[in-house]
Amino acid sequence: MRITEAARRLGTSPRMLRYRETLGLLPATRDPAPPAPGAGRSGGTGRNGGTGRGGGHRRFGDAELRAVALALALEKRYDIGPAELAFGLRVLAEPQVQAHVRELGERIGRLSAPPARALDFEKEKALRLLRRR
Repeated sequence: MRITEAARRLGTSPRMLRYRETLGLLPATRDPAPPAPGAGRSGGTGRNGGTGRGGGHRRFGDAELRAVALALALEKRYDIGPAELAFGLRVLAEPQVQAHVRELGERIGRLSAPPARALDFEKEKALRLLRRR
């Protein structure tokens, strides 16, 4: 189904679905664009770098509708917006971002330091005892 029908079924607007797409909260929902006249002769990749995301029409099936419905339910349940949900997904998907957010959480006292530090202390203690022999 097209974006207008999907938005109606989800109780949102096509504009909001497009916004969610820019945030990376939608699975791939575009049909491939038909080749433009003269395409392939210039060697260019098109305005969207050849990703296929810029052309064609958005198509929503049951799986896409369920994914968007889950995102909407999470936003409502946790009282967050789409941008916050998108950042949460980024934290889960990118280890470097996750490490920086964890560091912030530790520094402000919202997260405890990893328990590995206690193990490091015990390891150092054992090594000192072994050196004495």
